[in-house]
Amino acid sequence: MDKLSADIKKLPRTFLPEDFKVTTWDALQPYFEALQQRNINSVTDLEKWLKDMSELEAVISEDACWRQIHMTCDITDKSLEEAFAYFCMEIQPKLQPYADALNKKLLESPFVKELDADLYKTYLRNVQKQVKLFREENIPIQAELSVMAQQYGAIAGKMTIRVKDQEYTLQQAAKFLENSDRALREEVFTKTGARRLEDRAALDNLYTGLVAKRDQVAKNAGFANYRDYKFEELGRFDYTKEDAFQFHEAIKAHIVPLVQQILEKQKAKLQLDTLRPWDTEAEPVGVKPLEPFHTGEELVNKAIATFDELGPFFGNCLRVMKDMGRFDLESRNGKAPGGYNCPLAETGVPFIFMNAAGQMKDLTTMVHEGGHAVHSFLSHHLALSAFKEYPMEIAEVASMSMELFTMDYWNIFFDDETQLRRARLQQLERAITIFPWIATIDKFQHWVYEHPQHTTEERTARWLEILNEFSPAVVDWSGHEDYRAITWQKQLHLFEVPFYYIEYGIAQLGAIAMWKQFRENKTQALNNYVQALSLGNTKTLPELYKAAGIKFDFSPAYVKELADFVKAEIEKI
Repeated sequence: MDKLSADIKKLPRTFLPEDFKVTTWDALQPYFEALQQRNINSVTDLEKWLKDMSELEAVISEDACWRQIHMTCDITDKSLEEAFAYFCMEIQPKLQPYADALNKKLLESPFVKELDADLYKTYLRNVQKQVKLFREENIPIQAELSVMAQQYGAIAGKMTIRVKDQEYTLQQAAKFLENSDRALREEVFTKTGARRLEDRAALDNLYTGLVAKRDQVAKNAGFANYRDYKFEELGRFDYTKEDAFQFHEAIKAHIVPLVQQILEKQKAKLQLDTLRPWDTEAEPVGVKPLEPFHTGEELVNKAIATFDELGPFFGNCLRVMKDMGRFDLESRNGKAPGGYNCPLAETGVPFIFMNAAGQMKDLTTMVHEGGHAVHSFLSHHLALSAFKEYPMEIAEVASMSMELFTMDYWNIFFDDETQLRRARLQQLERAITIFPWIATIDKFQHWVYEHPQHTTEERTARWLEILNEFSPAVVDWSGHEDYRAITWQKQLHLFEVPFYYIEYGIAQLGAIAMWKQFRENKTQALNNYVQALSLGNTKTLPELYKAAGIKFDFSPAYVKELADFVKAEIEKI
């Protein structure tokens, strides 16, 4: 690991001119035509053809990513929204038939069998999947879906409330829910719920439209429902919907009781007769909420110092990003909600976007997205862009493991030993309490797309049924039932990246296993972490997990084993 370097160099282009920029389809089309018409007379020709296609894909991907980054950083600038929409409506739809033709050209080449089978097996499996799913009639629908999904950010990004005569985004206002002043917490919670309810109809209508179009895409491709289509599109070759259902039941059986214990402990800590939804993250009177940083600049610098403690390479990844201006961290009005690490396929140095407001959860988000960033650095050396497009089930291991690895060095954020212990306890409790919400969101999506003709009322009723399955009856929501009925609308994944959520649960198990390994042998765990992430998408999920020194397993027995480990670690604190 000592030989690792974060000094990424953008490779010189050999197919496209160095000064080429994505502007119009007319400017791009000749390069697709050239690839389609090129003769391939040997495996050497095929490998060169694949590298040229990869270069073209990387240039287009990075352009699309920058359009999305700019738009999410400033949702008030219509020109940025239009630039993103132009790509979705005028460029992406026109390149898709060419992408399908090039996939078929690859699979039909007699030289495919001469490619390194071990290196190309997962790539070719994905290409076969893409050919199977492609339908010309879905192109305009998918273009519309890309634009529609971004409307969620435009709506949610404008949500603000006033607290103490000052305007806050909902992300900024959430810090008051940790305050020891219970009346203030209730006020903020109530205002937040009321503000979300103002856009209830708009988000309901948006989601209904998304579900209908997604269902049509699935039917056009010959699938019974969008869930079955999406499992195939996401490349879930290594587990099935039945495995997902088993995961839901495992969470209900082995995690929900632990969450109940955590909530009961919170109730006792606050000395309350009734635990209300604005109490779950609060501190007792006289105890200030954790404030690990105050500005985005401080957050970056402390994160770099923390990563340095793991190893120079990890800190240098963030240092390079900072030098290149690849962070937009602080919450502000006019910025889309959420957080992400966006890999940039050609230059290799990713971009981290988040809505920090000085809270403990922002520290967690920073090191989480930093783990994704490290993954981007480690896989950038791979020869083809497709090799770098790793499955989310390993991507989230990269990020969630980093949350746990870095805990040993959070003294950089907290001088006081008591605060440091509180921070670690919160992190470990969150490692448990996140599971029921993951299961709730995932099970909800299965129902939504199995019943695409449902009404808004049916959707709300089913959401509450599923939510109740995974919610211990400790928290009293009386008087706020309307807000609870739309809490699913907080989850941007439902709108923007459907079915991308169970990955967090699978990966959290993987991250806990990585942390267990880290506790036993730090050097070995970090070497395994680096080894697995360096493989990108050149191995199957079980193989990637094996390289990391852990099991690809989310059976009830494994869920219980890892939950018991975390519970024991919590008790030590």
